[in-house]
Amino acid sequence: MKYLATCGSEPRCGMTAPGKLRVAVIGAGAAGLCAARHIAARPESFAPPVVFEASGRIGGTWVYTEETGQSPDGLPIHSSMYRDLRTNLPKEVMAFPDFPFDPSLPSFLHHSDVLAYLESYADHFCVREHIRFWWLVDAVSPAEGPEGGWDVTACRVQDRTVQATERFDAVIVCSGHYSDPFIPPIPGLETFPGRLLHSHEYRCPEPFAGRTVVLLGAGPSGLDLTLQLAPVAQRVILSHRQPLLSPLPGNVLQAAPAVAVAGDTVQFGDGAEHRADVLILCTGYRYHFPFLSPAHLGLQITAHMVTPLYRHLLPPHHPGLFFIGVCQQICPFPHFHCQLLFCLAVLGGTCCLPSAAEMQVAAEGELRQHLGADGAPRHFHQLGRLQWGYCQELARLGGFEPLPPVVRKIYEATQASRRQDVSSYRSLNYRVLSAEEWALVGADPGGKGAEDGQ
Repeated sequence: MKYLATCGSEPRCGMTAPGKLRVAVIGAGAAGLCAARHIAARPESFAPPVVFEASGRIGGTWVYTEETGQSPDGLPIHSSMYRDLRTNLPKEVMAFPDFPFDPSLPSFLHHSDVLAYLESYADHFCVREHIRFWWLVDAVSPAEGPEGGWDVTACRVQDRTVQATERFDAVIVCSGHYSDPFIPPIPGLETFPGRLLHSHEYRCPEPFAGRTVVLLGAGPSGLDLTLQLAPVAQRVILSHRQPLLSPLPGNVLQAAPAVAVAGDTVQFGDGAEHRADVLILCTGYRYHFPFLSPAHLGLQITAHMVTPLYRHLLPPHHPGLFFIGVCQQICPFPHFHCQLLFCLAVLGGTCCLPSAAEMQVAAEGELRQHLGADGAPRHFHQLGRLQWGYCQELARLGGFEPLPPVVRKIYEATQASRRQDVSSYRSLNYRVLSAEEWALVGADPGGKGAEDGQ
């Protein structure tokens, strides 16, 4: 068994043993495909990856199904896709850096285009041959004995009695965090007599025609569902903390955060009350890793945080376990790309980690800094504007090419246009001109015509 190269007061062995590192990847969504692609591209250091996927196809959350609740195989429905979802980021900043989207597509894509992109990515890099479909990971634990490593136990989804345990040098967790709904503790919520659902279960607007719908939360899902429901619902009430300045449809009312439910009446923080036929919780998701024993790994996993993780990636005392995509408010695919190249640099010995004690101090210090700046614990993994420095630092330490500046520029331009008019920003189309420059094409926002984005 091989070990990770680290620096500091508690050194571990480097890759002195012969052989190649064997890595398990959990999940064949975007992050898992990226992991498998880059592991397979390094045959001098790594054995072919083993990707465990509980379903029968790739794509993770991008696989749309009309089903909600549980699938026929008894597993919870993983995807939170709804029928008419379009991306809230343009394809020009969504793509993996080494695999662009089809340039003939519009900037803002239907979810089916993103799934087709991931399938093309998997085929182009011959990733499918490394995926074990219909295998559910039951347990991941540090292996006993001086050689270290990780024991991964998985079972066949169709026959849970078929189970196997294998030893790996490292495990990369790519199981996502948009499938286990967070239900806020609102008094009286359980007594609501109308239809109550989480946005995870929403698929299309037609069942809500003529209804008064209250949406709790104005994140990406809350805003999207507001715009989808407004044309068919009698009234849509969007409950959230920060009033939107963007124009909204005439039958949409903004309200303060909901504080209680009494019968069919929702009570809001400013004292207002509104009757509702439907309550849709657009309240986000919980971090959920049922195959891990957090305490055994020195981790605390709550609904909104996984701590301590060095650089939001790995437990300080178990650096052979990596969590990809824990961060939020990011450009997901480029972010996964940077995280994975950093992880492989660590595993390959070209990036030297600090000691476990130093990583623990760094991770705890980052959380203290966030809380000291009046950051809410549930926002700790929301990087936002911090994502650019984060990815740049991973690139510096991992010795790989950083993201081109144009990704940040288009991302921030999209944010600005969304704030200005949430109903129309997806009508814009972007074009990357160089690593630094971009332009708007085929759109005329505000009567200005196409604009250079320098």
